[in-house]
Amino acid sequence: MTPFDFEPRTRLIFGAGAIKRLGDFARHLGARRVLVCSDAGVVAAGHFGSGQRSLEREGLQVFAFHDFGENPNSDQVAAGARFAAEVKPDLIVGLGGGSSMDCAKGINFVYSCGGRIQDYWGVGKATCDLLPLIAVPTTSGTGSESQSFALISDAQTHAKMACGDPRAACRIAVLDPELTLTQPRTITALAGIDALSHALESYVTRRRNPLSLMYSRQAFRLLIKYLPMVVDAEPIDPHDATEEILEARAGMQLGASWAGSAIEYSMLGGAHATANPLTAQFGVSHGQAVGLMLPHVVRLNGSLHPEWYAELLAEFDPVAAQDPSRAPAQLADHLTRLLRQAGLQTQLTDLGVRATDLNRLAEDAARQWTGTFNPVPLGQPQLLRLYKEAL
Repeated sequence: MTPFDFEPRTRLIFGAGAIKRLGDFARHLGARRVLVCSDAGVVAAGHFGSGQRSLEREGLQVFAFHDFGENPNSDQVAAGARFAAEVKPDLIVGLGGGSSMDCAKGINFVYSCGGRIQDYWGVGKATCDLLPLIAVPTTSGTGSESQSFALISDAQTHAKMACGDPRAACRIAVLDPELTLTQPRTITALAGIDALSHALESYVTRRRNPLSLMYSRQAFRLLIKYLPMVVDAEPIDPHDATEEILEARAGMQLGASWAGSAIEYSMLGGAHATANPLTAQFGVSHGQAVGLMLPHVVRLNGSLHPEWYAELLAEFDPVAAQDPSRAPAQLADHLTRLLRQAGLQTQLTDLGVRATDLNRLAEDAARQWTGTFNPVPLGQPQLLRLYKEAL
């Protein structure tokens, strides 16, 4: 078996209404002054207010940072670190989707250790202990609450910088499925496809091991079951949620978090390597980009390891999975149907990408760190082939 090093760093609290206990969790970490990172959409949905009230009920001072977007960049992290230097927090909370949690981690790096976020690009670059961090995800997508990485874009080059360090891991992650009920349909779909891609990619990487496989497969089991149920859902007040709807949202949130844990121990692969250039060069949202490329990567990797995909296919179609040689294509076709059900595009031409753009995309994809973990080696020729198949 593949060796691995398992050190749980994050306490996981899961359950409807868990955000009401945020103040209690913060107080037990010794906090008095709390910096909360939430984007504008989270504020508009009322979730920031819920977290703020819980913190203030415990007598904690709350300082808010909202000045960042869907893909937080180095300039926004720098602005957040300057704000932190003014208010001097002793705890940081990332309350929102992956961007809120990534921004909180990025600010923590720079505020705690100094320098620029670019200094922490890579693994193990922190020069001191970071402030304790609590993550409260409001989407079921990135699984950032279960990872020690922050994904930040360079404001000048637009390069995606994965900044990881064990000291950046969240001390506590609060999973409250009620927070995901207010998501617009598009956000639900993009986040859900992203989470599913994490479960699939982490299951087949070169670093796969018994621990990551446990997380990946359980995440896939939950996500493949509940994603079709939530992609058609409209935003709903938590008080109006049926038991069935809340169960589906809870399954998605837990699946996304476990997929994040799988990434922590096995990393990602070709779908993310080919998706990042689409985001950087064409502004395609991450969930759309990775979802579009995923079926093509599954077919490529399935040429080498069809039995791995048969194991996943068996989670929802055990009869079809009895023929491993056909499993990758059948799974890829199912993913494409899910994309269409979610209202997402399945061809690059629909996103404004032309044949003349593919060489440049393949060059960029060849520089992506995640591609190095793909089970099939990915050089520029293989990446170009993937883009051509997706065109």
